[in-house]
Amino acid sequence: MAKRTAVIDIGSNSARLVIFQKTSRYGFHLLAQHKSRVRIGEGAYQRNGYLQPEPMERAYRTLEAFTRILHDYRVKNVLCVATSALRDAPNRDEFIRRTRNNLRLDIRVIDGKKEAEYGAIAASNLLPIESAITIDIGGGSADMARIENGKIVETFSLNLGTVRLKELFTGKKVEVKKAQAFAENEMARLPGTFQGAVAVGIGGTVRALARAIMRASDYPLDKLHAFAYNVREQQSFFDAVVRAETDELEHLHIKPERFDTIREGALILSMILERIGAREIITSGAGVREGVYLSNRLRSDRFRFPKGINPSIQSIRDRFDLFGFPEGNKRAIGRKLFELFGDRFDGSKHDRAMLLYALDLSNIGKMLTIYKEHQHAWYIAMQELNYGFTHREMILIALILRSKESRHYHTPLYKTYKTLLPRRKKLKWLVFIYTLTLILYENSTRGSMQFRRLKKKRLIIESPSLSYLAQEAIKNLPLPGGLTIEIA
Repeated sequence: MAKRTAVIDIGSNSARLVIFQKTSRYGFHLLAQHKSRVRIGEGAYQRNGYLQPEPMERAYRTLEAFTRILHDYRVKNVLCVATSALRDAPNRDEFIRRTRNNLRLDIRVIDGKKEAEYGAIAASNLLPIESAITIDIGGGSADMARIENGKIVETFSLNLGTVRLKELFTGKKVEVKKAQAFAENEMARLPGTFQGAVAVGIGGTVRALARAIMRASDYPLDKLHAFAYNVREQQSFFDAVVRAETDELEHLHIKPERFDTIREGALILSMILERIGAREIITSGAGVREGVYLSNRLRSDRFRFPKGINPSIQSIRDRFDLFGFPEGNKRAIGRKLFELFGDRFDGSKHDRAMLLYALDLSNIGKMLTIYKEHQHAWYIAMQELNYGFTHREMILIALILRSKESRHYHTPLYKTYKTLLPRRKKLKWLVFIYTLTLILYENSTRGSMQFRRLKKKRLIIESPSLSYLAQEAIKNLPLPGGLTIEIA
């Protein structure tokens, strides 16, 4: 597969271009993204689906600009898909032919089920979920998939989209009852198997609503992907958005560029959530575009990253751990120390997994400079540790990386993110095990190393390969819970 792959997604409301950079077999990151609210479906739903000249011209000019960007980035592999507005349009071939002949872009029109599948591929690979129902609300349709044990078992497409609802029923004034009646009639087609406590929200409407909830609650982390909230607690917010006048939306923390269709989107989302019985919704920053890319990338892996592979961890190491130091027994040391002291802080298998991920990333700060490398590691992790983790996991891994030998953890950051972090006792022990592991790993000749714990507060390290530097560092290491360390 090419090092750089572009995906163009032509929706009813927006056209988007994203460029992915491959870093290794399973590592990748986003290199560029561009968006234009072309509204190619504008006026179509009132005219039997026919695309209108002005929206088609806007879309064409946008794609023309995208091709120049592709040239600048030297992208050879381009995957271009179109969704609801084009698949519903009797005159779509006119637009597709012009784009192919003039811009050399081959547009593949996908049906609603394929659109739902792409969203589900992105969600199942890039969010910490095993079973969930995905809801991708676009301008013309709401595409859904049912995921069980990591596998996509069913997809369905509803003719419920923000632009469609606006043009058919609401216009400048939101006529809630008429829109609700249409939505209820359409949702009656949804199979009864679409029931689940966890929903994954995909698309611009869902992201805009999630952003507003984050602002209203002073949520400490500025990251939409994997942001989760309780559906029942936000029902009054959805109702307020649906019934709000345009000049009231800003007070609900909705951005102006979303004013035109956010009320329709909130109505669709809240009704679907009620229909499927969802109690929690997880916001996905990834959707059709990532799904198109991953379906192309993971064809030989049955569209799933292999067990034990996290694409964020892989990508961060590919780009920022450039020294190529042999990993040796770093994980083995960390795992053994965790087993010795896990009972002191009620450490779980999950805590151990987060510790080991932090150890995997322990060298990334050195890529910029060794001075304040722990701070660099924190910034890199906070920006790049996106896929496959909850917000709590992201913050915990990043804060462990931020620690250094002279202190347990960075207190101001703990205060900022306290609501997303474990209690102080657990954090102190995890940071201690992390820093001791690095001292032992970096200051030994990789020879044999044995650990013995006497009673609760004494650790004996037996290793003839430990250097004087290691012994000196251990003496200056803050020890939790009255622990003492003896080197034999």
